[in-house]
Amino acid sequence: MAPLPAAPAGGSRIRGRYRPALLPLALAHAYLAVKGDVIVATVRTATAHWEGPLATGKGSVSLDSSGLGNYELTWASRAEAPNGRTSPEELIAAAHAGCFSMALSHGLSEGGHPPTSITTSADVTFGMPEGIRGIRLTTRAVVPGMTAADFAAAAEDAKKNCPVSRALTGTTIELDAALDE
Repeated sequence: MAPLPAAPAGGSRIRGRYRPALLPLALAHAYLAVKGDVIVATVRTATAHWEGPLATGKGSVSLDSSGLGNYELTWASRAEAPNGRTSPEELIAAAHAGCFSMALSHGLSEGGHPPTSITTSADVTFGMPEGIRGIRLTTRAVVPGMTAADFAAAAEDAKKNCPVSRALTGTTIELDAALDE
């Protein structure tokens, strides 16, 4: 594979990859799947490193695509108290809450009810021996002119169709959705 050219004006490189948010559309076609002015496929990368046995070892995960940081992992932070460290389940929760909120916003807007705000939390339950037992999404939104029943239907659709929910097929995902004033 040929090396990437120098980062374009206004763009940046992280670990040899362009940051897609900063990539000019003219060059995006060479590195991303683009249809018209819309990016239809991207690749996001995170890297994990682990040292030692599970119970006493330690590791880290880095968010390579965004360059936002490097986060410590331990078995204790996963199965007990976080103590300033993250876990795979917390990262899944963050991804799911963000993806769900974006999918809900899109669905509401497409249906003629753009939201003023959406706040979503995701609780990922982890236990042994089964691993991830389920996910509970709790979302509250301000959506002018929308009934509670229509909002609940839109939220169910977002839960079923957001890309992270689809990636987690086979995991029980519960939803608590309500409108705020």
